[in-house]
Amino acid sequence: MADLGQSLADRVAVVTGAARGIGRATALALGHAGAHVVAVDLEESAAKATADGVSALGRKALALGADVGDLKSIDSMTRRTMDTFGQIDILVNNAGVTRRAYIMDLTEEDWDRIMRVNGKGVFFCLQRVAREMIPRRRGVIVNIASIAGKGFAGASNVIYAGTKGAVISMTRMASLQLAQHNINVNAICPGTTLSALSEANLRVRAASEGVTVEEMERRRNAAIPLGRPNEPEDVAALAVFLASPGARHHRAVVQRGRRHHLRLRAAGGPRGGVLATIPVCNSIGGWTCPTTN
Repeated sequence: MADLGQSLADRVAVVTGAARGIGRATALALGHAGAHVVAVDLEESAAKATADGVSALGRKALALGADVGDLKSIDSMTRRTMDTFGQIDILVNNAGVTRRAYIMDLTEEDWDRIMRVNGKGVFFCLQRVAREMIPRRRGVIVNIASIAGKGFAGASNVIYAGTKGAVISMTRMASLQLAQHNINVNAICPGTTLSALSEANLRVRAASEGVTVEEMERRRNAAIPLGRPNEPEDVAALAVFLASPGARHHRAVVQRGRRHHLRLRAAGGPRGGVLATIPVCNSIGGWTCPTTN
């Protein structure tokens, strides 16, 4: 029987977009669970504080600067990780960008910037790191998507929603194709989560609707069953679980907020066996976890 704990002792995890928000919280949570962590952000100096936080937990940590939209930069990130640790066990594909904008105000520059990081970056980080995992026949990849990719009306913009939908689809396909190498690929689709990015979007929305930021916060929270949004640590805890031995049969699991249940499917069978349906309630009403539908 698999160990259902969350011990990640001596595993090596790479977390992109690790300077702040969900990325920083996930890097620290992985460190708490025993993993050594490579904290990656666009600027190495930005990632250093996160790496220092992991080191303070008694783990090994490395801060790297990398542009996930550039294949040479991704290759350098991966090579430096391998040179330092000799292995990569976990990849958390978290780096992402957006801005709040009406569909008719989006530009080609917005398209190129958001697609480059959120789509291209996720795929090529996944592919490059998988090349290191395949020979060892072991690995976990967790992609941070969003409920925006499932049609959430409050998404920051249409392009962002499209990229997160792409992440969900890539996760499913990658899970099917990498399963033969014993590599688990999953996605997390958080609801509203407190971060610098979400708070910036909230301020833009408040200005566009002519209300105060406090009023916009009240409206946001009133639409959430628990009356509060996610903290980055809430998402990080789920990422740690998906990286743990207890999740070894969860493949192509898309965790997303919906009604009132946590639905888990195992890898066996053409659609995966249902393990459990657990009543829960998060910032937008619960998590559901379909594998192939």
